[in-house]
Amino acid sequence: MSNKKLTHLDERGQLKMVDVGGKEKSERVAKVRGEIRMRPETVALISADKIAKGNVLEAARLAGIMAAKRTGELIPLCHPLNITAIEVQFSVGEDRVEVETKVKIDDRTGVEMEALTAASVALLTIYDMCKGVDRGMVISDVRLMEKRGGRSGVYKREE
Repeated sequence: MSNKKLTHLDERGQLKMVDVGGKEKSERVAKVRGEIRMRPETVALISADKIAKGNVLEAARLAGIMAAKRTGELIPLCHPLNITAIEVQFSVGEDRVEVETKVKIDDRTGVEMEALTAASVALLTIYDMCKGVDRGMVISDVRLMEKRGGRSGVYKREE
């Protein structure tokens, strides 16, 4: 177990927003992956753009981008950020859709939460748009793949 101090708690154990004012600005990047498993018939409908609600992947891409920008409103102790770039990409398999998000910023704090939020909301949007044909879909494995920048440097998940 790490002996790092939880930075969102003060000396009395009360929640606080971390003061990042003294940190140096640097480019920070976070990449996240996740997936939604579904019946192959549902994947076929998505691929053929035959879901009644519209283009599933483009709606999910836009939802992910919008969610990343609003992370500071959704997660209580996240800073509102001036994000410089957000990418949401999909890979369609036989029985799943995988999402990868990448968020960049040139600032004093990282963007892991923004990338995680983008991936989660993109996957939730796929579920919402396809639930009429497949309520058994499963969202899973939303995880940080890489982060760069800041004092803690580089993290890369080994899979």
